[in-house]
Amino acid sequence: MLHPVGDLPAGVYWRRRALVLGIAASLLGGGGWLVASTVPTTETDPQVAASSGPAQPSLEAPSLEQVVPSLASVQTPAAPEEGSATASAAPPAEETAAAPVTAAAPDPGQPCTDDMVAVDVLPGAPQATVGSKPTMTLVVTNVSGVPCTRSLDAGLREIVLLDGAGARVWGSNDCFPEVSSDARVLAAGEAVGFPLQWGGLTSEPACTAPRSAPPAGAYSLQGRLDTKVGDPTPFTLVA
Repeated sequence: MLHPVGDLPAGVYWRRRALVLGIAASLLGGGGWLVASTVPTTETDPQVAASSGPAQPSLEAPSLEQVVPSLASVQTPAAPEEGSATASAAPPAEETAAAPVTAAAPDPGQPCTDDMVAVDVLPGAPQATVGSKPTMTLVVTNVSGVPCTRSLDAGLREIVLLDGAGARVWGSNDCFPEVSSDARVLAAGEAVGFPLQWGGLTSEPACTAPRSAPPAGAYSLQGRLDTKVGDPTPFTLVA
């Protein structure tokens, strides 16, 4: 190789060899630069290495929004307006009136005392003819404001005829006494009537004395229920 052999002078062959070597050297240099540019270097920028490395957990404290839930979804009732139904629905405790205490219903089994009843005689007419048989009614009324019970037995009811001086002339139980058991509950203000026909003659208790027609004049009728005696009612006998 160092001593080229050929027909041409030796200088020619040396120039050819130098040209080939130069081309080869250029090719080798360019190839090496290309390879170096494509192969990553092992020394990298610290900032690049930090950003490309695996993510490290953050040690910073969580923000307040992450710890305390948002209050946007919490609905706070609005204060009622003055005079609204909500504001006036519940009055202050000191202004609340106490519930009325219902009084116990009256016991209808309580007895009717003499002060609780009235006894009256209602004649069919304010006057009657001597010797006639007029009709009259004994009326018992509960004048109290509560119901009560009173015995209205026939033996306890009586109508008497009194003359102008107040002397007894006739009694409904003298000659024809009746016996019955009649306990009743009288409502407040209730009145019960018992009609009776008078025979037109005088009488005495036990009906032992002779009977006769009383003369014409001014009389009064008076009712009685056991121990309760009513007020007299004017009555006139005419001839």
